[in-house]
Amino acid sequence: MRYSTNYDIGDRKRGQGINEDSVSLVVFEEGHRDGYRGQDRSRSPNAPTAGDGTADAAIAADAADTETSETDNTDTSETDETDTPDTDGDSRPMNRSAGVFVVADGAGGHDAGDIASYITTTIVAEHLAPVAIRTARSYPGGFDVDVARDVLPDPPGEQELETAVSEAITAAHREIIRYADETGTQSYTTVVAGIYADGKLHYGWVGDSRAYVVNGARGTISPLTRDHAVVQEWADSDEIDSVEAHVHPNGNEITRALGGSGYEDPDEATVEVDTRTVRLYAEDTVLATSDGLIDAQTDAPELYEEYVDSDHADAVAERIRERVVTDDEIRDVVLDAPSLDAASREFVSLANDRGGKDNISVLMFADSALPETPESGGMPVRNIDPDIDVSERDTVIMTDE
Repeated sequence: MRYSTNYDIGDRKRGQGINEDSVSLVVFEEGHRDGYRGQDRSRSPNAPTAGDGTADAAIAADAADTETSETDNTDTSETDETDTPDTDGDSRPMNRSAGVFVVADGAGGHDAGDIASYITTTIVAEHLAPVAIRTARSYPGGFDVDVARDVLPDPPGEQELETAVSEAITAAHREIIRYADETGTQSYTTVVAGIYADGKLHYGWVGDSRAYVVNGARGTISPLTRDHAVVQEWADSDEIDSVEAHVHPNGNEITRALGGSGYEDPDEATVEVDTRTVRLYAEDTVLATSDGLIDAQTDAPELYEEYVDSDHADAVAERIRERVVTDDEIRDVVLDAPSLDAASREFVSLANDRGGKDNISVLMFADSALPETPESGGMPVRNIDPDIDVSERDTVIMTDE
């Protein structure tokens, strides 16, 4: 399994703001016997080789409250699983992988937003890591191991895993409210999080942090989430078109978030979490990101006025598409990059080149041990809504207060 994370405060906030984003990643790698039955791949130079027994690794990256001098970005070393033979022609078996990812985008400043995102990435990971490992243990057949079913945990179903994601996010929501109650602050964050196990991604989200899957075999990008945002609702109801949605002045208003102002009972508080499950393939790359990637442009209000005043002229629409970060551009970065590390660095550079309006965090992973993408047909529909492509801006929580 390959993975990479990267994050940055954003050029507009550099020197006068903080990074309220946070990311976490837990990876479980298991190697046994010769790896998956009938599968191996060429080994990259200096790559570790899995022998008999198991090799388990847990890797966590936490990017809460990171503010450095000039670049203010960090990325993990990518775990490499290339298909290029080394000079000796050695090969190594494919490990079986499972993992948990979390990306959170806080709102409210140093004593609120960054705390909320930190609480979220740590608590969700803490809750879901054992679930991911237990799920992997439920399916020993990949290594041709004959283990009596009565000594294995029952394989969880999709609904059970989606419920686990929802409950972990709710647990984070309650702890943020507890913090807000004790400190007298208003503390909020968005989140997108999930479990990867047994070839499927079980995930959930609240707010406008997003997840995508890019398929290299077919050259496609599939949005896996739909923003909980005012502009998204207007786009869904055809009140505005997709170009307006990219640059609308209300694009910073989300309709759902974790946390609050501490007036709720933290032991009883709930939040509505949307959940889904999708199948993954060897050529897939999963990308989770805060809205700082999508909403990098700093001149959105001016572009919006120009577009409306021109009566939605095609020429202005095309200029807006060139100025914002579109889903197609996200797809091209993933497909053109030589590695996940290179792609994650390019995303940070891209966001800053377009204005660096907000904090930017990206988390990416891929697993070449999965079955290959079907050559034709047979692909499940993974887009949550292929017709909607909306961008959001600095997070403003819409409440009744």
